[in-house]
Amino acid sequence: MLRVWLPYNTMAGRVMGQSWLNSITVRVKEGYDSHEAEQQLNRLLSLRHGKKDFFTYNMDGLLKTAEKTTRTLQMFLTLVAVISLLVGGIGVMNIMLVSVTERTKEIGIRMAVGARASDVLQQFLIEAVLVCLVGGRVGDIAVAGYRVHAATGATGLADRFLACGAADRVCCSTATGVLFGWLPARNAARLNPIDALARE
Repeated sequence: MLRVWLPYNTMAGRVMGQSWLNSITVRVKEGYDSHEAEQQLNRLLSLRHGKKDFFTYNMDGLLKTAEKTTRTLQMFLTLVAVISLLVGGIGVMNIMLVSVTERTKEIGIRMAVGARASDVLQQFLIEAVLVCLVGGRVGDIAVAGYRVHAATGATGLADRFLACGAADRVCCSTATGVLFGWLPARNAARLNPIDALARE
């Protein structure tokens, strides 16, 4: 590949046929105020031209707007995630409450043969956590599918919104199971064996 370096004046006059600049790109030194640099540049060009026959565009404002939009989107996605966890957790709690009601006699039999209230509590907590872990695993598969889809360029969402480690997801699912499974598990542990066995 042939690379030729020419002075700008030669390039503009002999090749492009013009003696003026279409645009100038200025990069501000790190740590220097871009707005102050823009004002100084405006003063210098106005002084040399004798009038303001140009305009300036500061990319710093665009970058700040993009950062603000990104933060807003992150907050929105976080809110959606929290609401999803609440809805999912309430669903798990309802399922476990129904399970306790349907298995009342089973709980009574377990207690009658020596199971302690803590054993029953632990059993239903484990079941609630397992339900949440299965749901979390389904979510992992969905995220993996999204990432494959995103790799094709079909979507523009940043992958960093999904940057969550496997350990974090497991901990979140476990915490959701314990939090929303506590009430059904406690209700099961507080059942009276005699009343539980007598209930149809």
